[in-house]
Amino acid sequence: MKRVIVDYAKLTTNILDLLVERYPDGYDHSDIISFKNSKGETVKAVEVNTEDTLFLVKISSQLQQTMEDHETDDEDSNDTFDEIEITDDFDNE
Repeated sequence: MKRVIVDYAKLTTNILDLLVERYPDGYDHSDIISFKNSKGETVKAVEVNTEDTLFLVKISSQLQQTMEDHETDDEDSNDTFDEIEITDDFDNE
């Protein structure tokens, strides 16, 4: 399974849909995982899966608001995107 770290600002509609579906009431402390990226920096993220990819979405103060805004916008639009900008890959150590 491919593993991808994504910053909230680079989220696609598809990944936002997965986040809202997995965390409909938002995420809490027990949902957050911490790990070291390839630069040795500690990263906090929540995870969502597709059939072939595990996405770790970096936690930020704007992520929860982005999820809430998307849930509202989703009612108004059905646009989807297939590409994301990968910010970092990680290995399962």
